[in-house]
Amino acid sequence: MALDLPEMSPRELACHITDNKGFFISESSVYRILKQRGLITSPAYLVMRADREFKDNTTRVNQMWQTDFTYFKVIGWGWYYLSTILDDYSRYIVFWELCSSMTSKDAERSIHRALLSAGMNINNPPRLLSDNGSCYISGNLASYLESVGIDHVRGAPNHPQTQGKIERYHRSMKNVVKLEHYYSPGELKQRLSEFVHFYNNHRYHESLQNVTPADVYFGRDKKILMNRNLMKQKTIQKRRKLHLLNSSKV
Repeated sequence: MALDLPEMSPRELACHITDNKGFFISESSVYRILKQRGLITSPAYLVMRADREFKDNTTRVNQMWQTDFTYFKVIGWGWYYLSTILDDYSRYIVFWELCSSMTSKDAERSIHRALLSAGMNINNPPRLLSDNGSCYISGNLASYLESVGIDHVRGAPNHPQTQGKIERYHRSMKNVVKLEHYYSPGELKQRLSEFVHFYNNHRYHESLQNVTPADVYFGRDKKILMNRNLMKQKTIQKRRKLHLLNSSKV
């Protein structure tokens, strides 16, 4: 399984096996088995932890969204700007789009489309957390946010950890997406779409008790965690019975 899913860490493999193969195995056991066979490699890069977060932690989905721009160079086309909106509680990517500019109009359009994508009632919009980029401090954007009832919170200047979750997501995404060169915006969009789908639906997130952002966003996480606990108990019982059977034969 490790050879079939080389992108998965021992932690992720342990969760994948428990969720899909009908028995429980611990992360430490997976690590030990893979290390014995020379299948544990050092990470090729260092990652940034999203530890010093916004002071008021969210308690539910769509309570607060984090948003930010990052940039990519498309060979022969120039710079393109990725606008992302991430749900603070679940870390689910609610919406993203690749833009040719990074203006308040681009930010406004992304937020509007995110609201449509999430099916949010305009009477109960999320709060919005961003940095102090020029597109986010624009009076035009402030007018739009006021019109849809969104409370806008901006992080402290020179303190990107306030938006730690989206900064951490951008780092993880770029470590994968920027391994390739792109010769058209369409190629880059396709690769971004693939990564977002993987991140939302297949990447076991350690800070989410090893479920995916989509599991939390759509309310599947509690059932998954309960099933894992049941699977662990059943596996332990089977191992005890096997141990007793082998002991009696001796």
